Amino acid sequence: MKSLFSFFFLLLFIHLQAQTVTISGTVTDSSGPLPGVSVVVEGTTNGTQTNFDGQYNIQSKKGQTLVFTYLGYESEKIRINDSKVIDVVLTVSSEALDEVVVTGYATKTVKALTASVTTVGTPTKAQLARNKRKQYHNSITHALQGKAAGIQITGANGQVGASTNITIRGVNSINGSSQPLYIVDGTPIHTINNTVVANLKPETIEKINIYKPAKARKLFGVSAKNGCVVISTKSGNYQIQKDEQYAQITENKFERVQLSPLSTFSIDVDKAAYSNIRRMINNGQQVPVDAVKIEEMINYFDYQYPQPAKHPFSINTEVVQTPWNSATQLVRIGLQGKTYENTDLPASNLTFLIDVSGSMSSANKLPLLKSAFKLLVNQLREKDKVSIVVYAGAAGEVLSPTNGTNKEQILAALDNLKAGGSTAGGAGIKLAYQLAQKNYIKNGNNRVILATDGDFNVGASSDKAMVELIEEKRKSGVFLSVLGFGMGNYKDSKLEKLADKGNGNHSYIDTMQEAQKVFGKEFGGTLYTIAKDVKIQVEFNPSVVQAYRLIGYENRILNDEDFIDDTVDAGELGSGHTVTALYEVIPVGVSSPYLKDINSLKYTVKNEGIATNELLTVKFRYKKPNGNKSIEIESVVANQNTTISADGSFAASVALFGLHLRKSQYLNNSNIEDILKLAENGLQQDINGYKAEFIRLVKSYTNVL
Repeated sequence: MKSLFSFFFLLLFIHLQAQTVTISGTVTDSSGPLPGVSVVVEGTTNGTQTNFDGQYNIQSKKGQTLVFTYLGYESEKIRINDSKVIDVVLTVSSEALDEVVVTGYATKTVKALTASVTTVGTPTKAQLARNKRKQYHNSITHALQGKAAGIQITGANGQVGASTNITIRGVNSINGSSQPLYIVDGTPIHTINNTVVANLKPETIEKINIYKPAKARKLFGVSAKNGCVVISTKSGNYQIQKDEQYAQITENKFERVQLSPLSTFSIDVDKAAYSNIRRMINNGQQVPVDAVKIEEMINYFDYQYPQPAKHPFSINTEVVQTPWNSATQLVRIGLQGKTYENTDLPASNLTFLIDVSGSMSSANKLPLLKSAFKLLVNQLREKDKVSIVVYAGAAGEVLSPTNGTNKEQILAALDNLKAGGSTAGGAGIKLAYQLAQKNYIKNGNNRVILATDGDFNVGASSDKAMVELIEEKRKSGVFLSVLGFGMGNYKDSKLEKLADKGNGNHSYIDTMQEAQKVFGKEFGGTLYTIAKDVKIQVEFNPSVVQAYRLIGYENRILNDEDFIDDTVDAGELGSGHTVTALYEVIPVGVSSPYLKDINSLKYTVKNEGIATNELLTVKFRYKKPNGNKSIEIESVVANQNTTISADGSFAASVALFGLHLRKSQYLNNSNIEDILKLAENGLQQDINGYKAEFIRLVKSYTNVL
C-alpha cells in the first residue's frame, strides 16, 4: 500500500513538472521597451516577438530556458523556475557598430565592405511599382527598415504621409526624447516628427552615415547625444525650408492717383521676418520670396524719431529723391510710440502658453524657449503675476498664478518642461485665455504669450479655425504676443495671422541674442500696448503726384472705407515701438516704364485750383488700449525734396535689400553696392550694433544676389 502511494505522488510530481504555463514579461534596454525582440524556448520551434511596448507572452514549461535575441544586442538566456513573469534588460553588444554607413544607391559586394558598413540595395523598378500599389512610401526611412543593426524605425509602417521616428538604440533617453540629430547636406534638422527627412526620396540620396550616440556626441556635440543620421544628397544642396510655410505675397504695384487717390493700411510692428531671413542667410540657405516682408525688415531697426507730446505716438515725415531711381521720390512716414520705463508699466497678468509637442524637442526650440523666457521672468516685479499653460497631446496648467517675486518657482516650472506628443494648439489657446480672464487685472497688462513653431496638428488646426478662435478670445480684453522658434517646419503664415487677429505682435527668436532684444531691450514694447487698431490713410495730391507705390505692407492693406469703420481690426503699437512706411512716388509729367497708358476719363474732377505745395495728406486713427472709439489725427506733407537723413538712408537700404530678396520688378538696375552705401551712410546711433550686423549680413549674401 505504501509503495502504491509513493508511485502515485511520483506520477503527480512528474505531471506538475511537465505542465505548460504562460510566461510573460517586458524586454527593455537602457532607453526603454524593445519592440521586435525574438523570444524562443531553447531547443524548440516555440517562439514569439515583443510588441511595441516590449511585452511578450509565451507558452513554456518549468525547467526550460528562454532565449532573448535582438539585432545589435547581447543574447540573454533565462531558465524558467516558479516565476511566471520574467522581465529582461538587454545590453548593447560589445561588437555593436558605432557607425553605420548606408550606401544603398550603388551595387557593391559584401567582401568589398568593412564590418561597420551596411548596404541597402537600390530598389528595382518592380519593387518601386509594388510599393506604390501597396501605398508604401519610397522614403529613406522605409529603405532603412530592418537593414542596420541597432536602428529602430517606428510609426510610419511605410504609409504615405505618416510621420516616422528613427531611434538609435543603446542610449539613455534624456528629457523624454530619444530622437537622433539629423544633418542633411551639412544643415542640422532638429525635429522629432521629421517630415523633412521622411519626404526624402531614396533616388536623391548619395550616402547615409548613422552614428551611435557615443561617437555622435564626440563628433557633433551635445545636440547629437541620441545619435546622428548624416544624409548626403546627390545634388548636395537640399533646401530645408521647403517644409516651412509662408503666406503668398503679391508685390504692390504703382497706383494712378486719378484712379485711386487713397492708400489705406494697418500698421505692422512685427519684426519676425528680419530675424527669420537672417537665420536663413547665416545658414547659407536661399530665402523664399514669400518669407520677405519688407515692412518687418525696416521696422526691426530703431530710428531717431522724437517722443510724442499729446498723442501716444509722434508723426514724422521725409521726402527725398529715391536713391535707386532719380525719376521718383521716396516718402518716409514714421511713428514713434511713447516710451515707458519698466518701473512705470502697469501691473502685468501674463499667461505663458508653451508648445511642448514632439516637434519642439530640438535645441533651437524648447531649450532656447526656456532660456528666452528666463530673461523675461528676471524682469518681473512684485505686482506682476505669471501662469504657465502647456499643450501637446492635451493642454494643461503647470503653474498657477504666481507672484513675480517668486522667480525660483517660475523658473523651476520652466526647467521641468519636456517635449513629446502631438500638438493640440486649439485646446491650449482656450485654456490660456480662460486662465488670463480668470486673473484679469483692471487697467493692467493682460496678455497671453504663445511660444511655438506653429506646427498645430490636433484640434482647431486650420488657419481659418485658429483665426476665428483668436478673434473671439480678443473680445475679452486679453492681448496676444506670438513667439516663433525653430527651423525646418516653422509655420510663419499661421503665427502671423494669430498675432494680427489677437491684438498682438509676432517675433521670431533664433538665438539668445534675439531673445535679449525681444525680452530685454524691447520689454515694454513686447508686452505693453499703448494704442490699438492703428490705421494709416494717405491721400495723394493729383496735381503733383501721378502714381505711388507702397513698399511692403502687402498683407496689411485695408479697404479705403475701413479707415473710419471702428469695427475693423488693425495693428497695435507698443511702448517705445517705431513704425516706418515708405512710398515711391512718380511725379506728374514724368514718363515711367512702370505705368501703362489709359484712356482719358470723362467725369474726373480737373486738377485746376489744387495747391501744388502739398504732396500728400496723411491721416491716422487709433484707439486707446481699453477704448472702442477711434481718435483721428492728420498731417500734411509738403511737396519739397530734402537731403536724405541718416535714418532715411538706412531705411532705404533695408527696403532695397528686401526688393532684391523678393526679385522685385522695381529694382531699376540697382546693385549690392547701392545697398551697402545707403546702409553705411545711416550708421549713426547704432548703440546695439544691429545696423552694423545688417551690413555684414548683406555682404555675406552678395554672391546669392
